[in-house]
Amino acid sequence: MSETIGFIGLGRLGLPVATNLLQAGYSLAVYNRTASKAEPLIAQGARLAARPADAVAAGGVVATLVWDDEALESVVMSEGFLENLGQGGIHISMSTVSPETSRKLASIHAARGSTLVEAPIFGRPEAAEERKLLIPLAGPKDAKDRVRPILAAMGGEGLYDFGEEAGAATLVKLVGNFLIVSAGHSLGEALTIAEKNGVDPVAVADMLTQTLFNAPIYQSYGKRIAQKQAPFGQSKIPMKDVGLLAEAARRAEAPSRISGFLHELLRSEAE
Repeated sequence: MSETIGFIGLGRLGLPVATNLLQAGYSLAVYNRTASKAEPLIAQGARLAARPADAVAAGGVVATLVWDDEALESVVMSEGFLENLGQGGIHISMSTVSPETSRKLASIHAARGSTLVEAPIFGRPEAAEERKLLIPLAGPKDAKDRVRPILAAMGGEGLYDFGEEAGAATLVKLVGNFLIVSAGHSLGEALTIAEKNGVDPVAVADMLTQTLFNAPIYQSYGKRIAQKQAPFGQSKIPMKDVGLLAEAARRAEAPSRISGFLHELLRSEAE
């Protein structure tokens, strides 16, 4: 591929996604706050950028996969980032952030002649390695058309278009994560009740996830829970993302009884 893609954020998910791009033949300029995390990519030919702006080419494409709203804003507003991206440049925002932040940054990009495309990721690191990621999209049509091949090369097995309005794809990601966390906690409670009543939780999980709840989320998390593994480990993602959804509901004056309760439950478990 002739185009060099900028990639910012090389965490547990960002690293395999960026690796997929290299293996697909794209040239990469990469940035991560902890530079040592880029070493596997540098060994495969990627160029290490000293700051976010140095991963950006004029009129080019840069992807960000960072932790939260604050981290994303700090990248976009960092010295030289918007200036270097310039007219016709595209920023693929793959982080799970609030719709409000996404809309704000989309407006900032538009004012500078560049475009924000939302493309948050559904999928764990192993799904990225297997190129089985699910990616909802939102943003201007021309920009989405330009980045579709790039997202497919990242491991996007399924790309789902949610229109041009900023915030739409981000909200889909928050809704999806809320349902995943809800399923994990419901499974944990259900299998514990079964076990306390003398019923094998592994057998319960096997039966239900092969019949009534024959879905990847129930199968994956059901097996872990039945085997006494924490479904989300020590991850802070569930509390962050459920909190973002509850806030989005509040802003829209939408019902949030379950998401609000779940957020409080997660907060109490973290204490």
